[in-house]
Amino acid sequence: MNNVHLETFIRIAEAGSFNKAAEELYMTSTAVIKQINLLENEVGVQLFERTHRGLKLTKAGESLYTDAKYIVSYSEEAVRRARNAGLEKNTVIRIGTSPITPAQILTDLWPKIHEHCSDISFQLVPFENTPENAREILKNLGQNIDVVTGLFDDTLLDVRGCSGLEIAKEPLCCAVSIYHPLAKKDKLTIEDLHGEQLLLMHRGWSSYVDKLRDEITAEHQQIKIVDFDFYDINIFNRCEQEKNVLLVIKSWNCVHPMLKVIPVEWDHSIPFGVLYSNEPSHTVERFLQAVKEVI
Repeated sequence: MNNVHLETFIRIAEAGSFNKAAEELYMTSTAVIKQINLLENEVGVQLFERTHRGLKLTKAGESLYTDAKYIVSYSEEAVRRARNAGLEKNTVIRIGTSPITPAQILTDLWPKIHEHCSDISFQLVPFENTPENAREILKNLGQNIDVVTGLFDDTLLDVRGCSGLEIAKEPLCCAVSIYHPLAKKDKLTIEDLHGEQLLLMHRGWSSYVDKLRDEITAEHQQIKIVDFDFYDINIFNRCEQEKNVLLVIKSWNCVHPMLKVIPVEWDHSIPFGVLYSNEPSHTVERFLQAVKEVI
């Protein structure tokens, strides 16, 4: 979309000079000045103070600069969303991906999925795994992102307002710093965790994790459970820095290069699969059916 005058204004504000901005924009200084004059006439206020030291934003200019950055960014995002909406008509599945929600399992299955729906292709859409993003993405699956892979149970699906297709039961493992004494082991017993601080997601997040929590509380009080609220890079950093033990799954072995993921000899696992909208599009329904066929 056309935000030429605003984009030129932003470039000048950041360059502090008409000449420098003109060089960066591959324009003449005269053309740049003309655009700013037109913009100032349009908004009805002076945006720059011309001094012998260069250009300085007026208070009105500072206000417009903040809003212009947002307007240009939002316009670019609007174009991206429109293009993604157009791709939906061409049977593209948009797969959200982050270190905690890796798309690897779907990319590995893709050749077999493709045999069942050869006209469907996929697009990876990276996102930052934050509590706010997790809520918004799962609540709005089908808008900018069609599916996400991850851990889930009925509680999470109900809270987040989405549906899930189980692909596998992922064994619960433990991650430790590569400098932790337990890192020397290739497999752990629950007794190996005695005397350790075990980082667990808070009660109520998953019935599968709560089952493990109850077993530890009842039978292995030598393990100190430490609650946390969200799986993101911060909890992996905390595990490494404080030399704690973190409950994880095997597919998170690449999230933090200084942590080692080790299987544990216990009978605890958690569903892992595809999360999708409660009202999936026809393309997503066909994709999900293909996934069912190959698993």
